[in-house]
Formats: sequence, structure tokens, C-alpha cells
Amino acid sequence: MKRNLLAIAIPALLVAAGANASIEVWNKDGNKVDFYGRVKAANNITDRGQKDEGDDTSARLGMSGQTQITDSLVGYGRWEYEAKAGKNSDNEVRYAFAGLNFGDLGSFDYGRNDGVLKAITAYTDVLPQFGGDAANNEWNVLSSRTKAVATYRNNNFFGLTDDVSFALQYADNGDNSSTVDSHRGGSREAYGANAQWRIFDTGLTAGAGYAQTTVSETRHNTWAAGLKYENYDLYLGANYFQSKLKVDNNYDYKLRGFELVAQYGIDLEVGRLTPSLAYVQHKLKDYGHDRVGFNSPLAKYVSLGATYDLNKNFSTIIEYKFNLLDNDDIGAWKNTERPRVGSKHPSKPGTKDVLGVGLIYQF
Repeated sequence: MKRNLLAIAIPALLVAAGANASIEVWNKDGNKVDFYGRVKAANNITDRGQKDEGDDTSARLGMSGQTQITDSLVGYGRWEYEAKAGKNSDNEVRYAFAGLNFGDLGSFDYGRNDGVLKAITAYTDVLPQFGGDAANNEWNVLSSRTKAVATYRNNNFFGLTDDVSFALQYADNGDNSSTVDSHRGGSREAYGANAQWRIFDTGLTAGAGYAQTTVSETRHNTWAAGLKYENYDLYLGANYFQSKLKVDNNYDYKLRGFELVAQYGIDLEVGRLTPSLAYVQHKLKDYGHDRVGFNSPLAKYVSLGATYDLNKNFSTIIEYKFNLLDNDDIGAWKNTERPRVGSKHPSKPGTKDVLGVGLIYQF
């Protein structure tokens, strides 16, 4: 396949990212539409009073499409919706964006999409049930799904090499972090960039990114770096990130974290078993205007689990999270449910281990 055709095809494949299989419902005259979906029936077993305890069942349905406009121009779009069926039955439009791909010149899209740092934090967001702490963290800028983002991507460095890719992003009040709002409120603009390098034929990929937002006297930025190794059987992932938030020169917050993941796939007579081991640690430092603050873990745990893919459409998952937080850690405070006064079960520190189990059907 010619290089310029690859440059067109790759972003179209990215449109369907997150779907291990899909149903092609239309493919004619340069127009293609796929549907994909997932039903996840899961439960997190831990002490009452801890967040994310209990039913975690959800269903997703998505659509991706593309249309050949000219020999070197492709239009594409993606929409995905998730309905939760557990105790917190909140629904969400996960993705809704459309764009144009210009071959070797890259692609441009706008709508609800992943923040530009998600490409880096995703290196370790691969655990069977838990994980994603860096990706879905209210202290990080443009690290998760967010609304109103305009994104330029180039996946082959203008046709020179398929090993180097980069992205530029602007968010018009679309930054996913909520920490700024808790101090200042109001609208936010944000911008960021990432770059990734597949290191020759070694199986290694290195990536880094930066994002920033400013509201009045509040300045908030995040940078992240990661490394992953993958072949058919072995996957290793690591990332490190740092976020800084300064409010009116009175409060100075700094969040530092790193995540490590190792997984190994084993082919069985029926299906494939992938054991998983991970370590996650995030620490928040706060200096108040009087320079008296705290330095406390926000997340700290070891994860041991496995995914058993019976085939490409059906999987079972199990994961045990060894919670390493102490009672006085800020992460334990944030991980504790605070029920209404007079409720049957009182608040408990969020320091308990969690067992997650589930079944997943996807197409």
C-alpha cells in the first residue's frame, strides 16, 4: 500500500479506537459505516462506605464512519454513548466528533474527544477493571475525554516516517480538569500537544505531552512522559506526570505520579489468558499562603488481575487492588463515601482492598 494511502487509512482506524470488533453496515462508493458496542457486567467488592463499591454494570454503543471526498481527502466521524446500570446510573456521550483527513498533511477534527495527554496516560490505562488514575484525574489538564476540542494529528510526520506522530489541541472551555473550577469557576480555554516515537523495530514507543489552562490569576499545567513495550505476548507500560496549580499566589499545588504495568498473554486451547500486574502512586503537595501545607498520597496501590478472552467477542475479568493508603492520607479522604446523616452505614476511610470481577460482551 502506498504511503499516502496509509496516511488516510490510519486516522480512519483511530475513529474506531476502543472497539475490538465491529459490524460493518455500509461500504459502498467510498462511504463506510461501522457499529460497535459493549456490555460490561461487573461488581467491585469492598467495604461499604468506599467509593466505587458495588455494581459497575454499563453498556456502550458507538458508530464510526468515513467518506472518500477526493483521492487525498477523507471525511470521518465518531459517536459513542454509554449507559450505566449500576448504583450510579449516570449516562454519558463519550465521543462525538467529526473531521477531515488530508493524507500526509494530517487530520483535523472538532467535538467531544480525548484530551491530547490521553495518548500518553493510556500507556498504563490497560488494567482489567481498575486503573486509569492518571487519565481520569481532575488535577490533570486535557488528560481525559473532554468537550469542545479542536485537534490536529499527523501520524506519519508528513509522509516522512510512520514511526513519528504528533498532535496539537485547543479546547474552548473543554478542559477535563475540575480543580480550577473549585477555586475560581468560569470558563476555561486550554491547549496542549503530544509527540510519540515508535523506536525502530524494537517494540518500544516513547511519548511525551504538555497541556495548560489559565483562568484569571489561576495557572494550571500538566506534562506527562511515558514508555511502552509491546509484542504479541508481552506488554510493559510506564508513565510519569506532573501537574501544577497556582491560585492568586496564595496556594501552590503540585501533583506528581507514576504508574507501572506488566502483562503477559498466554494462548490456551480455548481463548487467551492475560495476567496483569501494576503499581500506581500519585502524591499531592500543597503549600498555602502561610507556606504550611501537606504532602500526601492521592492514590497508592498494587493491582493483580487477569483477563480471559474466550474469543474476540467475550471476556471475563478479575482484579484485586491492594490499597496502600493510610487513614490520614488525602487519597483515603477522597475515596470515602459520606452518606447522609442517619444513614445505616457510617463513613469509613477509603483504605480497603477491592476485588473487581466482571463479564464483557463486545462487538
